[in-house]
Amino acid sequence: MSQKIIFTNDVNQAIEKTLDGVDYNKLFVLTDINTAHFVMPKFKDTLSKNGVIDITIKSGDVNKNLESLSHVWKQLGENGATRRSVLINLGGGMVTDLGGFAASTFKRGIRFINIPTTLLSAVDAAVGGKTGINFNGLKNEVGVFNEADTVIISTLPLDTLPIEEVKSGYAEMLKHGLLSSPEVFNKLLEYDFQDYNPELLLDLLEESVNVKREIVRQDPHENGLRRALNLGHTAGHAFESLAMKRMSPIPHGYAVAWGMIVELVLSHMILKFDSSVLHRYADYVYRNYGAFNITCEDYPELLSLMRHDKKINSGEINFSLLGSIGDVKINCITDEDDVKAALDIYRDLVHI
Repeated sequence: MSQKIIFTNDVNQAIEKTLDGVDYNKLFVLTDINTAHFVMPKFKDTLSKNGVIDITIKSGDVNKNLESLSHVWKQLGENGATRRSVLINLGGGMVTDLGGFAASTFKRGIRFINIPTTLLSAVDAAVGGKTGINFNGLKNEVGVFNEADTVIISTLPLDTLPIEEVKSGYAEMLKHGLLSSPEVFNKLLEYDFQDYNPELLLDLLEESVNVKREIVRQDPHENGLRRALNLGHTAGHAFESLAMKRMSPIPHGYAVAWGMIVELVLSHMILKFDSSVLHRYADYVYRNYGAFNITCEDYPELLSLMRHDKKINSGEINFSLLGSIGDVKINCITDEDDVKAALDIYRDLVHI
C-alpha cells in the first residue's frame, strides 16, 4: 500500500502536519449531517486555518447514492476545485466511500485524505482503497479502487457514538482476528465494550488494521488473496440488501457479524472448521448483536443477492471460508442446498 496511515489520538496535530506536506490550492472537507454537528467542532479551528470549504451530505447508508455524489461534484465545481485541490473525508464509512469516489472521479481525480470517525470506517472503509456508492438496490455496486493519500486513525471521536456503532465496527475487527490467529481473536473477545479505553482500543485497532494492510499490500485490486477480506460479506451483503429492500436498513458491521455465522457454518460443513469456535463466536454475536430475522421464504431472495455480489464473477455462489483461524480458503464454490442448510443453522444459533 502506498497510502500513509497515522494512528494517533492527537488528530489536530496530525492534520496540521499532513497538510503542511501537501501542495494544494483549495481544501474541502466532506461530512454528513451527524459528523458536522458532533465531530467537526473538534477540528474546526485547525481546518479553518487552512481556509477549508465545507460540503455536507445527508446521513445514513441509504444516502450513499448518485444524488449525494452529484451534490459533492457540484459543490467542488462551484467552489473552484481543480486537480490541485484536496478533499478531506471526515466521517464514517458512508462518507469515506462516497467522498473517495467523488474525489477519484472529479476532474479524473483529486487527492483526498480520510479521517474516519467510526470504528467501522477506521478498520474497514477508510483503509485499502475501495470507494463507491450503492446503486440499483445493491450495496457498493459502483466504485473504483483508489487509495487516500493519508488516513488519520483515532479512537477519540468514538466517544460521540452510541455503543451500537462501536459494535458495528468491532465486527470487522473480529473478522481480522479470525483471519489472523487464535491469540488475536481471543484478545478481541475479551475487550469490554462498557469500559471505554481510547488508548487500549487504539492499540487493538492498529493491530487489526495491520492485518488488512498486509493482505491489501499483497493484492491491492482483489485479484486473489484480498478476497480473504470477504469473510462474512457474501452472506452479510445479502442481509444488508434484503434489509434495504424491506426499507429497514441495518448497520454494515451487524450484517457482517451475522454473515460470518453463516459462513463459519459453511466452513464447518465444507472445511471442518472447529465447531467449538463456531459456537463460541455465534454465542458472542447473539449476545452483543442480536439476530437478523429471516425465514425460509427469504432464501430465494438471499441466494439471488449472493449471486449478484460484486466479488462474484461466475454467477456461482462462492465464499471465503476458514479451515481454521488464520487458514482462509478463497473462491469456495458452494451448492445452493449447503447455503440453505447454513441459513437454517444460522437461525438456530441466533434463536429465530
